[in-house]
Amino acid sequence: MNKPFLILLTLLCAWVCPNGFGQSQGATRPSAATNAPVRIPASRDKAAASRMFDSWKSVIPPRHIIGNIYYVGMSGVCCWLITTPDGNIMIDSTFEECVPQICKNIEQLGFRVGDTKWLLSSHAHVDHTGGHALMKKLTGGRIVASAADAHVLETGGADDFSPFPKELLAYTPVKADRIVKDGDEVSLGGVTLTAHLTPGHTKGATTWTMQVKDGDKTYNVVFFSSVSIVAPTRLVNNPDYPNIAEDYAATYKTLKSLKCDIYFAPHGDQFGLDDKLQRLAVGENPNPFIDPAGWQRLVANNENGYLRQLANEKAGQ
Repeated sequence: MNKPFLILLTLLCAWVCPNGFGQSQGATRPSAATNAPVRIPASRDKAAASRMFDSWKSVIPPRHIIGNIYYVGMSGVCCWLITTPDGNIMIDSTFEECVPQICKNIEQLGFRVGDTKWLLSSHAHVDHTGGHALMKKLTGGRIVASAADAHVLETGGADDFSPFPKELLAYTPVKADRIVKDGDEVSLGGVTLTAHLTPGHTKGATTWTMQVKDGDKTYNVVFFSSVSIVAPTRLVNNPDYPNIAEDYAATYKTLKSLKCDIYFAPHGDQFGLDDKLQRLAVGENPNPFIDPAGWQRLVANNENGYLRQLANEKAGQ
């Protein structure tokens, strides 16, 4: 294993699990996502970055999470299926090469891939929307995106300010069927998801909220878009994104205003997916994904990281 990749792995581990693995315990113990800092390591080494992306593509079994929400994604990049009597809604398609496995996961759970009517996204990066074109072709579903992310989708990731190697960010271009603004709703079969524009990680990053019924209780669900700052992205004097600091400030204000009992994210390590799945498998009650305190810590700690970086840059450090 070469030295650049070892450095990258060390930084990545510090990002996803700064206090070690296996610490997500929901309502009774701290979430693994609790201390997730705001920065993601970026690699100028194409091979190392490619290996990191590939590590997120490992297959894990699909699972029913709660109510009408199902996990059909990979080990490191998430894909969500929300079922309704009139068809299903998908959030994120992950990498294009993962789409066949996601389709198998959906069928394994007893649902039809072709019943996917809406295809939403957290943000228009290759690891979350790289499969959108193929998924649209396979399902006939309509793609929904904010205006800024719809532009990135149409360029196939080419117009993306992320510092990762550009060739790794490229994916099959696709046109959005519907553009959503802040507060717009996507409804199907009695389910309504509300779009909250939360830019920063991408210029059009979108957090989605909905309510889910489980037994006789109703929970507020947040599908978090991500607020990570990919090193060495600058918050001050950034020519590729001049208003990035202001967008992040507005995003944190939005995130703190959301009602949240259950939160999901584009990457499993951002919300303790592995640990919560293990606890769900043994029948832990209440459902381990009910974690409002974990959401509050995630937002607060990431905001603190953003504020530290902003202060350091302004001070010239």
